[in-house]
Amino acid sequence: MNGWHHAPPLGSRSGVADYAAALDPHLHGTDQPLYHVGNNGLHREIYARALAKPGIVILHDAVLHHFLLGTLTREQYINEFVFNYGEWKRDLAQELWDHRAASGTDPRYFDFPLLRRIAEVATTVVVHNRGAERLAREHGAQTVHVIPHFHQPASVDVVDGLAFRRKLGVEPGTALFGIFGYLRETKRVLPSIRAFSRLHALRPKTALLVAGEPVSDDLRRLIDAESDRPGIIRLGHLTERDLQAAGTAIDCCINLRWPAAGETSGIAIRMMGLGKPVILTESPEIEDFPEGTRLIVGRGVDESEELFHQMALIVDFPALARDIGSAARTHIHTHHEVSRVAQHLCSILSK
Repeated sequence: MNGWHHAPPLGSRSGVADYAAALDPHLHGTDQPLYHVGNNGLHREIYARALAKPGIVILHDAVLHHFLLGTLTREQYINEFVFNYGEWKRDLAQELWDHRAASGTDPRYFDFPLLRRIAEVATTVVVHNRGAERLAREHGAQTVHVIPHFHQPASVDVVDGLAFRRKLGVEPGTALFGIFGYLRETKRVLPSIRAFSRLHALRPKTALLVAGEPVSDDLRRLIDAESDRPGIIRLGHLTERDLQAAGTAIDCCINLRWPAAGETSGIAIRMMGLGKPVILTESPEIEDFPEGTRLIVGRGVDESEELFHQMALIVDFPALARDIGSAARTHIHTHHEVSRVAQHLCSILSK
């Protein structure tokens, strides 16, 4: 990045770094600094700079609770919570600090975004979806722009996809599902594996590729144990080329998020752009995807049963799956193309 464009360095364990690097050539310099802020420790210095020298903030996650929980001391965290939600929430802040080991799955940590400080200071807040817009405004942001997460169209090489399937040992005619990206509890990897295993027992010509690095050793052990089931293929981090081939190879992407953190999934955008049906969790973050461009499952108790039925729909009605994928590709290429997104952002930078 240059002196006014602030993001984690390319190669960091963050999709935000890749996003900022891909966007940078399309932007022009400005007197206003541009900050990319997300919900992990890689954004510590960027967050501090954004407070010290206010500018335009792109909120890639509209929940910063986990970031602040991991960077503040106990006293600082409690004071930050009170600053956001009032003195009457002090006892809750103390409780959440004391039980922070459960922050990856406890919905309460997602219910309190802790956005007020950055939202009130930023000259402009940019978000990727209307759900995030609501959170930013609720926490004091005066000027908020919704700019879709961009998509960079890539040439789809069907031959590479077929070769990737052969490398995985996936036989022709097998419906291949895929889960990609950094694997965390909120991506619902374990429930997805269990729902697939139920499907595979009834429809053996199915396979599930789980590709990516878990965010913790504990989750790695759980995923590795659950992956030792028929039909499941486990891979680690994929190179850019292999991710493209894998996206071409699959028949459907599973990209669940619960609890959600106000983010728009780059993986979902990419797979939809490749013309693949994507199964998403119902949430405000996906409101901008029209009906017919995606499949949805409920949260909580509805998740497993609905996921099973949506996967069965993909297997039993391949023509419908292709229609959903085609509609998704049209939507993404129309509304998320990188030059269109950059043009919108440049218009904000020039003000």
